[in-house]
This record gives sequence, structure tokens and C-alpha cells, in this order.
Amino acid sequence: MIAIVDGGSTKCDWVMLNDAGEGAFTTGTAGFSPNVIDTELIPSEILKNAELSEHRFSIKHLFFYGTGCGVEDNRKRMKTAFAKVFTNANITVKEDLTAAAYAAYNGSPAVVCILGTGSNSCFFDGETIRRDLPSLGFLIGDEGGGCALGKLLVKNYFMKKMPADLHQEFANEFPISIDELIQNMYHNPRPNAYLASFSQFILPRKKHPYLQHLVYEELKNYLEYQVLPYEESKTHEINFIGSIAYYYEDILRSVAADLHLNIGKIVQRPIDSLVEYHRIYILPNL
Repeated sequence: MIAIVDGGSTKCDWVMLNDAGEGAFTTGTAGFSPNVIDTELIPSEILKNAELSEHRFSIKHLFFYGTGCGVEDNRKRMKTAFAKVFTNANITVKEDLTAAAYAAYNGSPAVVCILGTGSNSCFFDGETIRRDLPSLGFLIGDEGGGCALGKLLVKNYFMKKMPADLHQEFANEFPISIDELIQNMYHNPRPNAYLASFSQFILPRKKHPYLQHLVYEELKNYLEYQVLPYEESKTHEINFIGSIAYYYEDILRSVAADLHLNIGKIVQRPIDSLVEYHRIYILPNL
């Protein structure tokens, strides 16, 4: 069997293929970012999944694409963790940006962007992924992502910067004290996912002028920091992967138009397109 995994901070999507490249089953686990979770916990998390536990010795190739895996040391630690479970597998670990480039590829060079819990960008010409900018993580980077939006919301709530109607609705939906907030930010094993959870408040209220402005400004922040530095952004399509890009597509396209940028493809969940890329370009060479 062949396992292809799209690994985010919040969750991982797993697709299992048989040796002929046909779908066997799909499943999911918690997110495995080596920047925010102890990788020694990963084997036990995987084994909580009955299907993965049952088939772990049948997997011959594992392709894992994950957030936080752009650093060599992190890739090594992830491979070590997976090897403890999938003992017969040839394991490949690459960063989530590679998965985004593969999933968004439509035959033409493009700037490729991730806008999910976190954010990232690159330029992909069909063969080579070029990164001009580093990933600074959720503490000082990840502009435009769910974590950045969640941080803005919770900060504005506690600092009384929200309109009165939204302030009360936020209090009803997230009845937390400042002590609970601090405890979770500094002692939660996935603080970025915790902060991103607050961004769920926006979607059902995204027509509210205050929230529209908040999302607009944060997406503008993303494009200015992570897209405009690419010269190709002025002449090539910009393709997006991730839930934030998908759910706030109207606002994203509005910001892009104001900055004279051309947005092409927006994919909510890259796993299906990622699997298809493997079928065409990778599996034939195994």
C-alpha cells in the first residue's frame, strides 16, 4: 500500500492507495507539526486510528507533507516517528509547501500560497519549487492564517476593541477568562491550533463590517508580506490552498484586485489534487 498524507497543524488527511494506485481508504488524525508537538507522541497518536493500526505493516511507501517540515532536523524527527509505526515503509517527509505546489499545479508556472491555520508561499514552475521567503511560524509570521485571525479576535475582545454586539456574542461563544487564555497559550501542546479556533467566530458573521475589515486587513498583510516580494506575482497567476483562502475567497479576491494581483485556483483541501499529482508524476517511477 501507498500512504499520501497532507499534514496540517490542526489535522492530517490520509489517503491509502493499493499498488495499482487505486484508492483503498481515507482517514484522518490530529495534526503533527514538529514545531508545536513532541514528535515522540506521534506514534501513539497514529495507533489510536484503528485503520492505520490495522494496515501499518502493509504500507510500503509513505509520503508525508507537513507544516513545520521545511527544516531538516524536523524532517528527520518526523521520519523517525513514522518509522516506529510503519516499519516496512520507505518514508518521504517534505514540507506542506511542496504539497501545495503539487496540488495547485495546473500545467503553468504560478505563485502558490497556503492560507490555512498558518500561511506560506513559493513559486513553482512545474519542476522546481523556489522559496524566496522564510516561514517565521505562528509567533511572528503566518500572516493571514486562522491563527493570525484568532489572535486578532481574542486580543481585540480582551482589550475591548470589538463593537458591543460582537463583544457579547464572542463572550457567549467563548466564555473564557484571561487566566484560561494564558494557560492555554503557553501550556497547550498545540497553541497555534488553539488560537486558530477563535477564528471560527468570523465565518457565520463575515458580513459584519467590523469583521470584513479585520479579515481584509489581515489578508492584505499576507499578500504584502508573502506574495508581493515575488516578482512573478505581477505577471503570473497566484493559486491558493487552504480553508481560509476558500471560505474568504470573496474578500481575498477583493484585496488582490486592489493590489493588481491575479488569483487563479483556490483549493480548500489539497489532498485530492495531491493524490492525483502522485498518480501522474510520482507513482510511475516507484
